[in-house]
Amino acid sequence: MTHIQDDIKLAYIIAISIMMLFVCFIVFVVLMYNKRQLLYLKEKQLQQAEHQNQLLQKELEKQKLLEQERERISHDMHDDLGAGISALKLQAEFLKQKAEDGDLQNDIDELLKTSEEMNLSMREMLWSLNSGNDTLGSFIDYAVQYTDNFLKKTKIKLWSESEDIVSETPISTEQRRNMFLCLKEAVNNAYKHSQANTLKLSFLQEKDVFTMKISDNGIGIPEKHSEGNGLRNMKRRMQEQNGVCDISSAEKGTEVLFQITV
Repeated sequence: MTHIQDDIKLAYIIAISIMMLFVCFIVFVVLMYNKRQLLYLKEKQLQQAEHQNQLLQKELEKQKLLEQERERISHDMHDDLGAGISALKLQAEFLKQKAEDGDLQNDIDELLKTSEEMNLSMREMLWSLNSGNDTLGSFIDYAVQYTDNFLKKTKIKLWSESEDIVSETPISTEQRRNMFLCLKEAVNNAYKHSQANTLKLSFLQEKDVFTMKISDNGIGIPEKHSEGNGLRNMKRRMQEQNGVCDISSAEKGTEVLFQITV
């Protein structure tokens, strides 16, 4: 009897040992599987990171090539087109000195005016192409310079102010171009329609939000002209940049606000 009990105990011990070994084996297999999974995931992450780095490197190379192309076009325009316009202007001025007919002189004056407009447009294009101008400081300087030159021969006096501007803040070429075109439209509208004698440019930066305001002390926008093509174009440009265009008008003048995230 005792011998049988000893055999049963031994069988239990052996069975328990086998179960323990089996459990240990299962745990070992699970741990090895998890370890292999972790290694696989890490390898996958490294491959994805390397792929992302390659894509980033390619994108940086594209941006570099694009900037180089912009610079090349800018230099070519300055050297070739700029020289051609200057030569045309000089020839027109020389012809005007020799011309005696009044109508001919008027035609030459129109030619000179056109060449000056072409020269101005070319300078704007060169500024737009230059990637070195992709900062808020550069944009504000050019905006004030342009507006001052535009209003120089008018009765409108220009005031400008900047608040909390971080000059080195980057602004994309597309944002800079659209903001400038909106500025041109607003300033031109003020000159043509406002009957103002003062125009104010205000620039404000609040973290990553940049605001530009053009305000005048004119007669305001007549109700029938409140949604002209120019105003619709400004709103469309700001919508394309996920920005804001707000126009408020009263008897004491008009204020046009443009706002983008930089």
